[in-house]
Amino acid sequence: MKINIYYGGRGLIGDPTLYVLNKIQEVLRELNVTVERYDLYEFKSNIVTLPQTLKDTDGIILATTVEWYGIGGYMQQFLDSCWLYGDKEKIANIYMCPVVMATTYGEHDAVKTLTEAWEILGGRPITGICGYIAEVSELEQDAGYDRVIEKRTEDMYRSINQKVPLFPNSNQAVKQKITFTQSLNLTPQEAEQLSELASDDLYVQKQKEDIQELASMFKDLMNVKEPDSTRFLQDFKDHFYPQAGFRAVYKFIMPEMRLPLIVKVNHTEMECYYGNVDSVDVEMQVPMDIMDEIIAGHMTFQKAFMSGDMKMKGDFKVLRTLDLLYVFATQKA
Repeated sequence: MKINIYYGGRGLIGDPTLYVLNKIQEVLRELNVTVERYDLYEFKSNIVTLPQTLKDTDGIILATTVEWYGIGGYMQQFLDSCWLYGDKEKIANIYMCPVVMATTYGEHDAVKTLTEAWEILGGRPITGICGYIAEVSELEQDAGYDRVIEKRTEDMYRSINQKVPLFPNSNQAVKQKITFTQSLNLTPQEAEQLSELASDDLYVQKQKEDIQELASMFKDLMNVKEPDSTRFLQDFKDHFYPQAGFRAVYKFIMPEMRLPLIVKVNHTEMECYYGNVDSVDVEMQVPMDIMDEIIAGHMTFQKAFMSGDMKMKGDFKVLRTLDLLYVFATQKA
C-alpha cells in the first residue's frame, strides 16, 4: 500500500500539523505502508505538476494548518491543479484523510472544505484528524494525544486497506449537473505534459502573447469593429434620479465590450465611464442585448437578475436601488 501526504502549511517550527504528520508517518511505516510526503511550500513554483503523483497511490492525506483563515494558498493551488489537470478516473478510487490543526478558530471549517473539495473531484474522503492547538508543546507533553493520532491512523489504514465502501454524496451529483469545466479528454501522458507546461511561466506568457497577436490579426482580416465605447453612457446620464444620502459603485461587465461600464453614484452626483475601478458595491455580468432591453424600459435590473439573464455579486439591496436611480422610458410611464 502507498499513501501520499500533501502538507499545505508553511513549514514553520512549532507547527502542530508537522508534529501530527510525523506521528502518522511513524505508525504507517510500522504497518509497512510506503509513505511519500510533499511539502507544498517547496513545490510552489510547480504545484500544477503534483496531481501526477496521485497515479500510483491508494490513499492520500491532505494536511494543513489554519493560522488565520481557511486552508491556505498552497493547498488551494494543489486542489485547483487536481481539478484542472488530475486524472479524475484515478482520483475516484483514492481515499483521502484530512488532517487540520488550527492555532486559531476554524479547524472544522477547513476539514469541511477539504472533504467537499475531494468529493467534488470524485474521490473518497474518510474521517480525519482535526484540533485546536495553540502551542505544539501541548501535544508533546500529553501522551493521550499520541494515542488519538495512532488510533485515527490505524482506522485510516483499515479503511484504505479494506477499501471500505462509501455512500454516494450530493456534492458529486451536483457537480455532474452544474459544472462548466470542459473535459479535455487527455491521456495521462498528455495531462502530465500539460501540467508541466502550465507550470512554466515563460511558456504561459509566450502563449498569451501569441493568442493576443492572433486575435488582433484575425480582427483586422475580418474588419471587426469594436463596439461603440460611448454606448449607454448618455442613457444613464439622462435617466438619473438621485436618491438622498445614497452612495454606491456599480460595475457592468458586458462580453461584447472590451472594458466594463463603471457607474459611480454619490448623493446627487453620478459618473459613468468604461474602464476599471478598485472596489465596487455590485458587479454584474449582463449581455448587451439585455442591457438594451433595460435601457429601452422593457425590463428592470432586478427582473433581469431574477430571470437569470443577468448575474451579480455584491449587496442585493444596492442592486435593488439601481432601479430607483435609473428609471427608463417605459418604466416612467
